[in-house]
Amino acid sequence: QVQLVESGGGLVQAGGSLRLSCAASEGTFSNYGVGWFRQAPGKERDFVAAINWSGGNVYYADSVRGRFTISKNSAKNTVYLQMNNVEPEDTAVYYCAARRGRSLSTSATVQDFWGQGTQVTVSS
Repeated sequence: QVQLVESGGGLVQAGGSLRLSCAASEGTFSNYGVGWFRQAPGKERDFVAAINWSGGNVYYADSVRGRFTISKNSAKNTVYLQMNNVEPEDTAVYYCAARRGRSLSTSATVQDFWGQGTQVTVSS
């Protein structure tokens, strides 16, 4: 069992930066792939970025590749999403999710655990 807690959301101007954190308050990420997803009002929950259990393999949605970076600090049981050069289109509730196993996954339907979400709002 893994309990996920996101933090770091807020209001930022377009072109600015924000770092989201996803901490495992219970359990560890040692045998989980972790992903970030986002959901804007009236839209589906979309994949943003994912990292495998070791941190050695990452993958990004086309819309964020080159601007966002996912990373993992195993000692702190925390996965980060560094968001640079943000755009108004990045406005959404951001969720982290964990899936048992050593691979990463880009699908929201196969995740085993979810955090409560953190709001990111980008002003133009």
